Amino acid sequence: MRILIAVNCAADIDEILQFSKQFLRCTSEPPVLLQVLDPSKDRPPCQNDAVLQKAVELFETHCLQTKVRLGKLAEEILAEVREGDFGLVILGGRPPRILGRVFGKPVGQQVIEGAGCSVMIVRGRTGPVRKILLCDSGAQGSGLLERFTSQVTGFLDGQEKVTVLHVMSQISAGPGVVGKQLRADANDLIVEHTPEGELLERDVQSLQKSGIQPSVKVRHGLVVEEILAEARSGDYDLVVIGSHHSKWQHFLLDDLARQIIANVDRPVWVVK
Repeated sequence: MRILIAVNCAADIDEILQFSKQFLRCTSEPPVLLQVLDPSKDRPPCQNDAVLQKAVELFETHCLQTKVRLGKLAEEILAEVREGDFGLVILGGRPPRILGRVFGKPVGQQVIEGAGCSVMIVRGRTGPVRKILLCDSGAQGSGLLERFTSQVTGFLDGQEKVTVLHVMSQISAGPGVVGKQLRADANDLIVEHTPEGELLERDVQSLQKSGIQPSVKVRHGLVVEEILAEARSGDYDLVVIGSHHSKWQHFLLDDLARQIIANVDRPVWVVK
């Protein structure tokens, strides 16, 4: 998997490079370090040599491709993605301010919507990835787990704890879902062979085939609120969600994904 690491002068470059390092072992190809300069704000070379030297020292390799593009950050990242065969884009992204939400989309959201590959937003508390929260919507044909396992081959070393989270929202519950199920935990749902329990059981079996021994968890309430609450209370290092591009139901899920990305206070991986 080819990885593109995108930085600009205003980004938290140290944080992005440090967090990116642990993902490089899942690819045999050298990463591409893209620095985007805004001609209206930045004065080239904008410490380009210093950034390159820092990346070489941190990644402990000289097999590092570097590129500099002039223009708007999101536009130039997407242009680079179109020109290269990338499987993952890593970039920084602070939660958007109120003005940003009113007058334009955050850079991370633009890249996620425009890139044909997975995108990782580095923000908040960063460090070694040891606890992963995998949020499975349960949408038919979403394929999140299959895409996740195929992309993390070589990254997981067996020491990580992966938790599969499913949120049962009364708003989206089907007519056959009884009140007891809306209060049940993951084990109860699996034992009773409810639709949600069967989903969780399939998730466990799918991950186990890839050598991952996950735990499963169910929360009850509004989807975005419960995912954000679990991410904080569970002290996870990385939140993984999926992205979809078809049908009205998938559009709704994408809207939920945008809310999660905008509000989560730690790194988030949007798997495509």
